Amino acid sequence: MSLLSNLGNRLESLVIFRGLLRDPVIRACRRMLCAESLPQREKLSACGEFSSLLLEHGVDFSAYLLEQMLSDENPVTRLAGQGKALPPLLEDALTRELGILWQLGQLSPRQAGGALGLEESACVWQCSAMDYAGIYRRRLAEIGTRGCGVFARYHEFLLSDAGELLPIANPDPVRLEQLTGYERERRLAITNTEALLAGRPASNLLLYGDSGTGKSTTVKAIANEYAARGLRLIELKKHQLHLIPQLLQRLADNPLKFILFIDDLSFTKNDENFSSLKAILEGSVSAKSDHIAIYATSNRRHLVREDFSDREGSDIHLADTLQETLSLSDRFGLTITFTRPDQNLYFDIVRDLCRQYQIPLTDEKSILTRAAAFALGRGGRSPRVARQFVENLAAQGDSFGRL
Repeated sequence: MSLLSNLGNRLESLVIFRGLLRDPVIRACRRMLCAESLPQREKLSACGEFSSLLLEHGVDFSAYLLEQMLSDENPVTRLAGQGKALPPLLEDALTRELGILWQLGQLSPRQAGGALGLEESACVWQCSAMDYAGIYRRRLAEIGTRGCGVFARYHEFLLSDAGELLPIANPDPVRLEQLTGYERERRLAITNTEALLAGRPASNLLLYGDSGTGKSTTVKAIANEYAARGLRLIELKKHQLHLIPQLLQRLADNPLKFILFIDDLSFTKNDENFSSLKAILEGSVSAKSDHIAIYATSNRRHLVREDFSDREGSDIHLADTLQETLSLSDRFGLTITFTRPDQNLYFDIVRDLCRQYQIPLTDEKSILTRAAAFALGRGGRSPRVARQFVENLAAQGDSFGRL
């Protein structure tokens, strides 16, 4: 049996890594391995398709295959995530399959071209020496912080209305070191997050305050800062709250830590999502988890928009109803308030942003005067307004001062 046929047969025997066979590049590789008996034109087509699909990700097939292995969710990663040892049968299968994949990853263009009777130039890829077994077993040992599957590739996600996780390929790269002011407020959020990462009791968190004060940015910066320690962020909308129990069930055995992030949360009267969040925050059986916390931001202290008409009506126990409505925010274990900055803090933020954008502060007084005027035209001071001012300053240079 030829090298390609033997390798193709061994590849078909995968059990643990069988999910890899659905990958488009590996599927094209399988076709090439089975092409020896095909006409010359089909051999060229199989080789060309494999090379073309691979080139969308790079030229090194060894590296590509390893990345797919490390990202694959399978019975081995699930047991490792739960801290369980592999049974002997699974251990033997893993050792065998790591050998098969290593052999596939070492398939060179010269070997493939020679077996297919093609010129080596028709096989457009390269391979490199890699210790698949060693690298994979080290990754299993680090699965609590590195994750597996889609959680190994991405650290921020959106939740679809169908309950599926959608990776964010290019999340906001903001880091904590880029934020100025609000150190006390951020320290509270950071301490709570570090407790979550350490496996200690962590609170569900409400970041309340004026618009543009950095509530959402704080959460995203924390997600970026602690991604390497196993923190993942899943953002969902208010109308998706009923999906949380289903999401928690999916994440139940995952060794990573998760923030379920709800941005700009508020409710209207008789909002059906109100009860969903209330049940989750009160810790229903399906919602309890020591590796997941809910972080929400809101411009409303009590989360519920209330009209004067709500204080009238036929409800016999009106006071109790109003109290239940207004106390929803108290069901968060920790509430952090972000208020608009005073002038001194606003100017500190402007100065720091100027340094980040490499804008000289040689005429600091003029810049701060213009920053104050800019804030007046934007409805008041805030970190967001400060950033808008500095970004405009950086983009337009001296002409910005004459607008």
